[in-house]
Amino acid sequence: MEKLDQNALCQRGVDLFMSGCNCAQAVYGAFAPVLGLDEKEAMRLASPFGGGFGRMREVCGAFSGMMLVIGNLYGYDSADHPEKDLLYPRVQELGRRFRQQFGSLVCRDLLAKKAEVGGIASPRTPEFYATRPCARFVETACRILAEYLEEEYNDQTK
Repeated sequence: MEKLDQNALCQRGVDLFMSGCNCAQAVYGAFAPVLGLDEKEAMRLASPFGGGFGRMREVCGAFSGMMLVIGNLYGYDSADHPEKDLLYPRVQELGRRFRQQFGSLVCRDLLAKKAEVGGIASPRTPEFYATRPCARFVETACRILAEYLEEEYNDQTK
């Protein structure tokens, strides 16, 4: 993997979120070119993860987007694949880093009382964006992920 332009990835993630994408779509979509994926396909795959899984306010969409990227890069495709033992520590490390920044991986905790559970997605208005810290979650998730991937690449090339 070539050196990642962290600032460009973070900006792309924020731009996607600010254009109406959910948090998972914003992170996964920002990394789609790095993964060799079509951005529309990435958006479709990440779409259920918004709002903490369909507005249930469970796992943060930005973190879920990170996990989709990690799955593309390090995932396994069989039940007895030895890569599982290498994948889970990566997931846990990224979870630790995200939690260290924000205190939780859970959407409802991150948003506190700023977001309802269930129903349909809130209209993306200036007021919506002004009251949601989600752009910051997306930007930080992109940065954490880019830094982690560079560390992995540097460790593999030593």
